[in-house]
Amino acid sequence: MEQTFTFRTGRAPRALPLVGHALALRLRPLAFLSSLPAAGDLVTIRLGPQKAFVATHPELVRQLLNESRTFDKGGPLFDKLRELLGNGLASSAYEPHRRQRRLVQPAFRPDRLPGYAGVMAEEIGAVTASWRDGAELDVHAAMYGLTTRIAARTMFAARDAEEAVAEVSTALPAILDVVFKRMTTPLGPFERLRVADNRCYDEAVASMRRVAQRLIDEYRSDGADHGDLLSMLLAARDDDGAGLSDEELLEHVVAVLGAGADTTAATLSWALHLVATHPDVEERLHAEVDAAVAGPIAGWSNLPALPLTARIVRETLRLHPPGWLFTRLATADAELGGQAIPRGSIVLWSPYVLHRRPDLFAQPGRFDPDRGLGEDGPAVRGAHLPFGGGARKCIGKDFGSVEVALALASIARSWRLEPLPGSCVRPVAHISLHPHPLRMRLRARS
Repeated sequence: MEQTFTFRTGRAPRALPLVGHALALRLRPLAFLSSLPAAGDLVTIRLGPQKAFVATHPELVRQLLNESRTFDKGGPLFDKLRELLGNGLASSAYEPHRRQRRLVQPAFRPDRLPGYAGVMAEEIGAVTASWRDGAELDVHAAMYGLTTRIAARTMFAARDAEEAVAEVSTALPAILDVVFKRMTTPLGPFERLRVADNRCYDEAVASMRRVAQRLIDEYRSDGADHGDLLSMLLAARDDDGAGLSDEELLEHVVAVLGAGADTTAATLSWALHLVATHPDVEERLHAEVDAAVAGPIAGWSNLPALPLTARIVRETLRLHPPGWLFTRLATADAELGGQAIPRGSIVLWSPYVLHRRPDLFAQPGRFDPDRGLGEDGPAVRGAHLPFGGGARKCIGKDFGSVEVALALASIARSWRLEPLPGSCVRPVAHISLHPHPLRMRLRARS
């Protein structure tokens, strides 16, 4: 039966002179955004002198995402991302995105996932083999190193690409750090000054582009299918027989590597933290992986026998979605929830806010991997949106979910991660929503 809704509209209180709500969004973004559902399902805020709207109801978000021509990718977040990383799939507007999506989609076909899973298992095994019982681990740093190498190796699988994998692993953190700073604090002409951050960023981008261009040239020259993402991107053709240009390839390489590493590391770090702080879930997870995984590392064939692992990943994505805030730009006069949205307006939405509405999820702050098995699912369809939706839904959602599940199961097969006494982990809203500080003690399972 089709659900019907009556939407509430409102204004966010406590706007400051000149800056409006921009300071609250910059300094305490999660608290500010979480306060908005009390004001309405569509809330008007001010970002400096500009009026913007925040959709806090899943049905309004669904409309926003499904009408991607009217509500296009844009606004301050995507504009800055596009300026820095080009017009790749993650940041492109409606028209170029349609062509790019068709060209890139084959690289993420289901039949490619088993091959990628083999690379994931190799890297997970290499990382965990270096762990020592009783050692203290910076979990997010370790997971970021792991996911960066996986992203780079699935992009560049050729045997002589190891140097490229190492260079990418070094360059990515510097790029993403400066991207986030520029997205949240526009600096205008200051961005072009040769200060330390900008110098590091310029060098990292140059290194990334140099690596990607070298491999693009080599792959074009040998014409072989290396079974990796770059091979698929090079082979892609549109209806007119045209492929991606070198500039488009470079943009996709940077976008896929950046998104693949940062978001997956954040999700995996949160999953390890949540399991470690819920002993009942940890015990059930250990029982599942012990029964399903014969060796120390889980592989593609083990995934059907790991339903609890998959549910832990899903619930982690609900509580701590790595993409915590997105913006859209109205390309024409529109209507949302009974509110007129003038052309040029910015509309924001937050999976973090959506996933924590108590009228949508019972006890929304509780970590419950069994959520949804009975009558405890979301009260409104489409309320679980960690990957977005519509035509712009994250193209790598299955890739990332498999990667987190394999890593979580493999770690749980041989290790327990103990929280350090007195540790207080909090969410940090950066490019992705990641836990900080997250240092844990490694304990080998007998």
